[in-house]
Amino acid sequence: MDIHTNRDYCLSLLEEYTKSESLLKHAFAVEICVRAYAEKFGEDINYWGNVALLHDFDYEKYPSLTEHPFKGAEILKEKGFEDNFIKSILSHADYSGELRDTLLKKVLYACDELAGFITAVAYVRPSKSIDEVEVSSVKKKMKDKAFAKAVNREDIIKGAELLNTSLEEHIMFCIEAMRKNKQVLGL
Repeated sequence: MDIHTNRDYCLSLLEEYTKSESLLKHAFAVEICVRAYAEKFGEDINYWGNVALLHDFDYEKYPSLTEHPFKGAEILKEKGFEDNFIKSILSHADYSGELRDTLLKKVLYACDELAGFITAVAYVRPSKSIDEVEVSSVKKKMKDKAFAKAVNREDIIKGAELLNTSLEEHIMFCIEAMRKNKQVLGL
């Protein structure tokens, strides 16, 4: 069994460390977006998806900037995950010191904040459905500093730039990926 591409194993690890439904849904949303990009770029969908699935698995138990994602990296190393997998996860945190020097690292970073923000936008729609979320509504909410204020708008913009795509295209790509998997996300 290759732990890097075995989603059941990675999911069990996520669920062992993460009990919060909102954090689990965040992991799934980021996974869905990253997997869609892996497919678009002809990369290993399972490997990329599992990096995304586990990017915040340690956050609930170790939320401080001195612990997350470093504790998670230690845990993954003990469980036999390879360096590239672990470094990809570390790269999503600006303060980790890990360079975003691979396409996977860039995609993970680009999808992390955006997936959470799109979810927040869906929750304020009357139907609470991703089907009602449009690029224009996401961009409008990005200008509202009081809305989902924990989400760093600069990270969303920087993420699209890292992928050499327009912000609008990146938002639409992630919305479409999330729409295809709305049952999993409860959206």
